[in-house]
Amino acid sequence: MRLVHLSLLALALLATPADAVMRGAVTRDPNGIRGSVVRVESSRGELCSGAVIAPDLVLTAAHCVLERAQYRVVAVDRAFRPRSVRAVAAAMHPAFVPGTTPRTQPGVDLALLRLSQPLGGDFVPLDPRAATAVGSGQPVELAGFGATEEASTRTARVLRKNDLVALGTLQVANRVLVVADQRRLAATSGAGACRGDSGGPILQGGRLVGVVSWSSGALRSRVRTACGGFTAVTPVAEHASWIAARASDLQRYAPPAPSYYQQAPAAAYSGSWVGR
Repeated sequence: MRLVHLSLLALALLATPADAVMRGAVTRDPNGIRGSVVRVESSRGELCSGAVIAPDLVLTAAHCVLERAQYRVVAVDRAFRPRSVRAVAAAMHPAFVPGTTPRTQPGVDLALLRLSQPLGGDFVPLDPRAATAVGSGQPVELAGFGATEEASTRTARVLRKNDLVALGTLQVANRVLVVADQRRLAATSGAGACRGDSGGPILQGGRLVGVVSWSSGALRSRVRTACGGFTAVTPVAEHASWIAARASDLQRYAPPAPSYYQQAPAAAYSGSWVGR
């Protein structure tokens, strides 16, 4: 079993075959989760997902915004046409530790992105203040723009969702909620997050539960893979106060002129791009 973060960066370099399948249904409802989930893309080719929490704010995974690159959010309108909006600032959780592995836990894997302009009335923000904890055995829903198979990048950038079940929490350097396929329970390959789903929301009854951090292959997988087994989720309710404080800071932030970001994209560890 292999545990990895779920971004698509450098996926083409992986030679290991994969049989893990997200097993998600393509979302076609213009009034559904489409209005609350976006793609987070970097100028270096990285793909993640994110949850809209305000017209100009997106909650995602911290490891999705570490590259020295320009970032944008791609949302789909009610006609499922893509709309790109530039990210102008970001904030990572202070407990996040870059470079650590999922086995040792990367700290609190959360980040906020401030957009250059509001997404508009086609989109419905999720409220982190309404986030609830879920117990073992309770059903949850995953939504994201990730691939359906680890080595199949062509299947990414399409919004899908699937039904999972909470298995409980895992405590290492920080605490994550672990979810898996309702029937297979990660014993064999089934539904779950895959490459590009990092930062995507986990929901229960339309309420935000958490965002995807990493996944693993199934326990009985015969190939080296990182999809189809367990999905680890950073619980939002435990970090609601940090999200509220940083959201307020970012909404007061006045970004420099666009030319600044064209000349010096993503000063990722200092200045106005990322704050903790």
